[in-house]
Amino acid sequence: MDEQRPVIVWYRNDLRIDDHEPLRVANQWASGRVIPVYCVDPRGWEDSPLGFCRTGARRTQLLIESLRDLRASLRALGSDLVIARGRPEVELPRIASETAARAVMYHEEATTEEREVERALDLALDGVTRRAFWGHTLYHRDDVPFAIDELPEVFTHARKKMEKHATIRPPVDAPVELDPLPAGMQPGELPTLDELGLVEPERDLRAAFSPRGGEAAARDRLEAYFFAGDHLREYKETRNGLVGLNYSSKFAPWLSMGNISPRRIAWEVKRYERERVSNKSTYWLIFELIWRDYFRFLAAQQGSQLFEREGIQRTRYKWSEDREAFERWRTGRTGVPFVDSNMIELARTGFMSNRGRQNVASFLAKTLQIDWRWGAWWFESALLDYDPCSNWGNWQYVAGVGSDPRDRKFNVIQQGRRYDEWARHIKLWLPQLADLPAPCAHEPWRMNRQQLAGRFGVRIGVDYPEPMVEDEWMGIVQVG
Repeated sequence: MDEQRPVIVWYRNDLRIDDHEPLRVANQWASGRVIPVYCVDPRGWEDSPLGFCRTGARRTQLLIESLRDLRASLRALGSDLVIARGRPEVELPRIASETAARAVMYHEEATTEEREVERALDLALDGVTRRAFWGHTLYHRDDVPFAIDELPEVFTHARKKMEKHATIRPPVDAPVELDPLPAGMQPGELPTLDELGLVEPERDLRAAFSPRGGEAAARDRLEAYFFAGDHLREYKETRNGLVGLNYSSKFAPWLSMGNISPRRIAWEVKRYERERVSNKSTYWLIFELIWRDYFRFLAAQQGSQLFEREGIQRTRYKWSEDREAFERWRTGRTGVPFVDSNMIELARTGFMSNRGRQNVASFLAKTLQIDWRWGAWWFESALLDYDPCSNWGNWQYVAGVGSDPRDRKFNVIQQGRRYDEWARHIKLWLPQLADLPAPCAHEPWRMNRQQLAGRFGVRIGVDYPEPMVEDEWMGIVQVG
């Protein structure tokens, strides 16, 4: 009978069992005869146009840990995670044929490459039902008060409409039991860094945040940040921090892997508000999740234009393609300490604060006027929490070619002084500047060169680079 045939659940960027509608529906359809599958698609480890591996070693390690955790969760339910190596549009039809599966269920994506894979899968499945679910956003696509094609250009307008007219659906609980995989089916081994051509990344002891992948780690972080540490009550005041673990929630890597859903986070915020306090900070965390929704809806609306040089505004700026200047930015050698410290933190840890990201992006796109896509490609490779919708949407926004276009240009010196007043971040990641007084650490070129070398052992151009740009920041000051 058709009801006895199994259902395949195709895992992608949703590596969890909680609040996972495809898993829940598949379990209902097949009465526990579910085959969870993850495909190690080689396209994820191809090089970007600038030669960076699209999924760098740190994010790959997070992925492997997430797969290991998901496998453990599924085994606890009686099932397992099948690891297939190859393109999903090839591997899933093969598995469906071998197991006589009646359906393939999955969370659909919003960006063009992923949607092309979905279309290819649809064509390749012969006599097998394909059912896609929308599950990566706080507000469900069907519940927002506008069609995706009519998404407001300005985030604030979209947010107000969503907050007024949409509700957040409750998360769905994980199944309590699943059947074993079909007899004789081998789950396969987890991928390794070596297999994917990557080297295990070194851990920098300066890193305050070194997340472990997986649903269990995500829930541990939520409990620690919300309830054990009670940090949510001050989130709005601390979220622009730069040094330490708890100035922000740090949920982004787990959200990008789908180890936790935004709805589950929102539901826990509601619990926190009932048990602790409801204030501007609890609202602001939800506000940030709505920003994330907006970029995913924007990706669904704009398609390939999200990745085009002219952006969704079709703006024809004259972008530089100075590779040497880009490499100085990428490796933290611009000679502007606030930019360099953030870029070095990214390279050494895979993480950078939101405040840092805005400043380094503005410096590349608006000060150096280098093709903003180059920065987006580097972030794709380097970030632990890379998400194509948020990454490319934010880069377009900062570059002035995206949603809500304005000619923004961050004064990175002023920003550094405001958000890193005592130069703690600069001195942490640029130890050659550690002995300088904080004002001088922000602008070492303003010091008398003899004083700088004699008193602090720093030679501009030798121990620390000359600044790349001459702007209103330049000048010389004596240090008494």
